[in-house]
Amino acid sequence: MRIEKQSAVPYMDKNNAPAARCQSGDILIFQTKDCFGENVTDASILVHTVPDSEHNLATGPVYVEGAEPGDVLKVEIQKIDLAEYGCQALIPGEGPLGDHIHEEYSRIYRVRDGYVEFNDKIKLPISPMIGVIGTAPAGDPVVNVTPGEHGSNMDNRKIQENTALYLPVNVPGGLLAMGDIHAVMGDGESSTCGLEISGEITVRVTVIKDPVFPTPFLVTEDEFITISSALTLDEAAQSACEKMHSFLGTATDIAEEDRNVLLSLAGNMEICQVVNPLKTARMTIPAWIVDEYGFRMP
Repeated sequence: MRIEKQSAVPYMDKNNAPAARCQSGDILIFQTKDCFGENVTDASILVHTVPDSEHNLATGPVYVEGAEPGDVLKVEIQKIDLAEYGCQALIPGEGPLGDHIHEEYSRIYRVRDGYVEFNDKIKLPISPMIGVIGTAPAGDPVVNVTPGEHGSNMDNRKIQENTALYLPVNVPGGLLAMGDIHAVMGDGESSTCGLEISGEITVRVTVIKDPVFPTPFLVTEDEFITISSALTLDEAAQSACEKMHSFLGTATDIAEEDRNVLLSLAGNMEICQVVNPLKTARMTIPAWIVDEYGFRMP
């Protein structure tokens, strides 16, 4: 099933009409716009000219049959296909490097043969990831630029091919939506913008009943990852750490005191982004440690 980018929405909202309905276990293809709604097509177009309603659009939402509040959606990211060209737009005062941006400017990049042509000396290998992916919150709508416990604009560069993201179901059907692909982005997204690009995302979506892990939760080939967003990076990091501590208590029989020690020895606290209205951090632990206790993610 293909969900066209014309259905993209600027909010995660329980009142969004579903663009499609699917069954648990179905494979879906989301056609997505870049975070500027495909409006920055050449370097002469500045981001302040793009309406707010065109920023961070997420294609969807999709109503997943059988998904009820309290469940979790397992979103297995199988493939991320990129357009040939992407863009970057920088604004004075925005992000940690905002004082070094003296005037607004846009830049267009070509993606070819697995690389981004930065300049005549530097070619960056692409590492496609999903910036915005989430479900509808139970309460008020949340604009897509803002991440939260429902997911959305987490800008976590580890949300890429061959990973599984677990998102909460807060309303019937979950209302899954996604967009804001980056061809490449560094942790922190320090100038507010990665290489923003349109594309297609192929996923398998499965309803998980009776989850025993926190959300949002990401599983890669070799890591388990908890994710949190908060007003400050300190608060986000604290929350991600607490989630991992709790998860280990459920997934293993490691005592509380030993979990404290283990996370200092083998856990990694990492920054996702520091430029959105809420900051996002993640806590990772090697999957083999949890595997030793026989726990398997559904």
